[in-house]
Amino acid sequence: MPRLYLSPPELAGTELAMVTEALASGWIAPLGPHVDAFEAEMCARVGVPYACATASGTAALHLALLVAGVTAGDDVWTSTLTFAATANAIRYVGARPVFVDSDRASWNMDPGLFVEELARAARTNTLPKAVVVVDLYGQCADLDPIVAACRAHGVTLIEDAAEALGATYRGRPAGSFGELAILSFNGNKIITTSGGGMLIGSRKDWVDRARHLATQAREPARHYEHKDVGYNYRLSNLLAAVGRAQLADLDRRVTARRAINERYRRALGALPGWSFMPEAAFGTCTFWLTCATITPPIAGATRDALLDRLAALDIEARPVWNPLHLQPAFAGARTIRGQVAEALFRDGICLPSGSSLAPAEQDRVIAALIG
Repeated sequence: MPRLYLSPPELAGTELAMVTEALASGWIAPLGPHVDAFEAEMCARVGVPYACATASGTAALHLALLVAGVTAGDDVWTSTLTFAATANAIRYVGARPVFVDSDRASWNMDPGLFVEELARAARTNTLPKAVVVVDLYGQCADLDPIVAACRAHGVTLIEDAAEALGATYRGRPAGSFGELAILSFNGNKIITTSGGGMLIGSRKDWVDRARHLATQAREPARHYEHKDVGYNYRLSNLLAAVGRAQLADLDRRVTARRAINERYRRALGALPGWSFMPEAAFGTCTFWLTCATITPPIAGATRDALLDRLAALDIEARPVWNPLHLQPAFAGARTIRGQVAEALFRDGICLPSGSSLAPAEQDRVIAALIG
């Protein structure tokens, strides 16, 4: 039987026509009408006024930190339970990541812990320059208290919504919180441009500055003039054409992944020792990935034993993110608690969740797990 992947890319069916049009127009450079249209359509979808399409989500996060004025020696607080790219970008600008533990209600940054620690930092004059809050596995963090605390203390908030396009928090789309937010269109995300990302936000001056830096910081002169060090970070017109086709299909993909999650819950939720990532009452999760924790003494198997069983049947599954404070690349970084994230990593599993996963393919996964 064919290999089942964790979250493979899916074609909407309209990509070829969009790319053909882009090729016929002659716009194949990292700018053009599809880039402009993709940015405008994403702004309309998320409900923010400004956007800059980039070569990756990581590039967008790097730019966000740069335009927010984060520099060497600054502290930037972020979620510990996330992919390394979040903290990598903090290191790109020479800043120090400070990792904040998760809560069990959403697996995202613990809002109570964050508010308490930010207030303590204000009293001791050790506030971070910025906060990067991550929306994990298709679910928003509990953003209201985090946003309010950042505003109260004058700290810039950047929302890393790379995994959460299509999710909502209290009726508002993921990516519409904080001064800036970033999206990812990597091959495994809910929509993809093969590789790509976007910086979005409410501050025109910052997004304009990001666009300038992303195009090698070239000044508007007849000759090549550069007052700043820039980056080759812009998305190509061809990939933007793919993104537009994918974005138009977003709602169907969210519906498909939620249905896959519900089917897993019905089939596996009553098994001893199984507990699925909760869908917090404050929003709608896309379930970009369906995740669960396995309690070995009750379940009769460890998380790793189940991963081995699936791998033997050519089914890709993975552990939950290894918390960044446990990663050798960030050894010595300050961590605000961390025990919840460590427990989620120890017992957490991510199951095949792609929107193209057919019921018969999902049955393969379920049968393998039931054993």
